[in-house]
Amino acid sequence: MNIKEKFLNKYFDEIATTSKLINLNKIDEIIKKIKFIKKNKGRIFFIGVGGSSANASHAVNDFRKICSIECYNPLDNFSEISARINDEGWESSISEYLKTSNLGKNDALFFLSVGGGDIKKKISVNLINALKYGKKRKSNIFAIVARKEGYIYKNNKLTILIPIGDKKNITPISESFQSVILHAIVSDTRLQENKTKW
Repeated sequence: MNIKEKFLNKYFDEIATTSKLINLNKIDEIIKKIKFIKKNKGRIFFIGVGGSSANASHAVNDFRKICSIECYNPLDNFSEISARINDEGWESSISEYLKTSNLGKNDALFFLSVGGGDIKKKISVNLINALKYGKKRKSNIFAIVARKEGYIYKNNKLTILIPIGDKKNITPISESFQSVILHAIVSDTRLQENKTKW
């Protein structure tokens, strides 16, 4: 077996192992909460940065089109988010967006993050501030992360952990599983209203 084959075998073995370790009970609980949010005309704000923001945009599309739930990704409004970063700073950019959106108790924040933020290291502080604001507004809070030591995992009950053995692959595998889990949620018959084209 050559070096490339060894890497690929190990990588896909890790995906198979991770898939078996995902907490399905937490996914089920999130689906039940989202069903209630939908019934009460609440909104979901999908929040992530980097590759996780791309997954958040994809989720907005799927949850709106497939499940008929009003959803937004704050970073999709590049003009507003860049103005907030420029005028007030990166750390408050998302929480200020949520304030203007009149975030409430019928709404939800759904965080997508590899590490889940770290105050001391000043990593993803904008996500941490958004989480704090969501709690202040008594909103529902969901998350998918890959690190137990991150702020979001430590400070939010309904957080799905993506367990990864080889930390060298934490970003590609966790961001891939964000999409896998979100697709599972929108495909659940309790939420899905409209069939996919293919």
